This record gives sequence, structure tokens and C-alpha cells, in this order.
Amino acid sequence: MNIGIVRFPGSNCEVDVWEAWKVLGQVPKMLWHQETSVRGYDLIVLPGGFSYGDYLRTGAIARFSPIMEDVIRFAKEGGMVLGICNGFQILTECGLLPGALLRNRDLHFLCQPQYLRAERTDLAFTSLYQKGEVIQIPINHGEGNYAIDDAGLKELEENGQVVFRYVDASGEVNEAGNPNGSRHNIAGIVNREGNVLGMMPHPERVVEEIVGGTDGQRLFLSLVQAWERRMQYGA
Repeated sequence: MNIGIVRFPGSNCEVDVWEAWKVLGQVPKMLWHQETSVRGYDLIVLPGGFSYGDYLRTGAIARFSPIMEDVIRFAKEGGMVLGICNGFQILTECGLLPGALLRNRDLHFLCQPQYLRAERTDLAFTSLYQKGEVIQIPINHGEGNYAIDDAGLKELEENGQVVFRYVDASGEVNEAGNPNGSRHNIAGIVNREGNVLGMMPHPERVVEEIVGGTDGQRLFLSLVQAWERRMQYGA
């Protein structure tokens, strides 16, 4: 599987993502933000961090990096794109996903384990999870408060585009389980076509028991499985 991880000035989670894939038997390639083509790749990952120091707005400058023009082309042609944390912010800034990520509700930077509920398991990203399953994946952000207007929220919910939702330990969607104030406890969404996923939590940080858990592992393995099916059946 040909995986490209885009490195922007200020990215700091690209090596974590690379190591996660390596643990699972894949060897991605790092792509510098000034490159202009992502042709030949099966998956593009936009990692977490603080691209361009988060100046102006999170992801707002990275969105104009030379490589992003071809990432947008790649996504619109059906290519798989995964944006984690800052990567999610970049995906909203470039219009591949709706909404925006604002300052956390309490204006505190959050770095902690977080319960999520898997809402969609029919995607290439999530096929190895169970619908409604509660998992724990860490968050690490200051601007993870997902915002969208009422019409956009209605569309997201009606189209089933919410993939992960913040919950409490019992899987309930409530204020206590919402760490940052995101609307409808949204932690991750997908585009209508199902090939672009953005999520604030960091699945790359929980792929081995030795680092605290494996709940993120199945996201990566789901993508590998989807790619293998595509190679085998051409779909």
C-alpha cells in the first residue's frame, strides 16, 4: 500500500503516524509540503501538529501549501485522505470537509485519553470497529471545538457523516463526555463520498499495548483491508 504523509512546517506528529504504520507492516513515504504531486499513492495522511505555527487560524496557511492543490484533486477523484487533528483543521480550511475547528470551550489545551463512540462502520476507515462501540483514543489540541451552522449540522446528521462522537465511559452522548464543546459531540466526520475522514483524536498514539492501548490500530488496519479488497476485486 502506497501511503504518503504530508509534512508541513510545524507538523509534529508525522513520525508518530509513520511509526504506527510501520508497526502494522507498512512503510509510508514522507511528502514535503512544497511537493506538487501525490500521484501513485493509495492514501494521503495529513498529520497533527501546528502547521505554520497555527498563525492566522489553525490550518489556514497550510491549506495553501503547494501540495494541497493535488491533495484536493486526489480527494475529488476518490483518493483516500485521512486528516488527524491539525490535518482535520486543514481539511476544513480547504473545503474538503464542512465546518471549522474553534478554540476549546474552556480555552484550555487538552491532552488526555478520550472516550469515543464509533457511529459509522461501513467505511474504509472503520470497517473493523463495531457500530456503537466505545473506544479510547487520546486528544491533544487547543482548537478542537467542532463548529458548523444549523443547516450544515442537519445535513451532516441526515447523511450519516459523523464517524466518531465524544462520549462518557458508558457511551452516552452528554456534556460530561464532551471535552471541548464540539457541536453534537462530534469528534470526526467524513465527506459525503466516504473517502475523506477528519478526526481530532490521535489513533496513531494507540496502536500498541506498550504505549497504552490498541483502539487506534483498527482504523489503520481497516484501510489496509479496504486497499487489499480493491487490489483483489478492483472495487
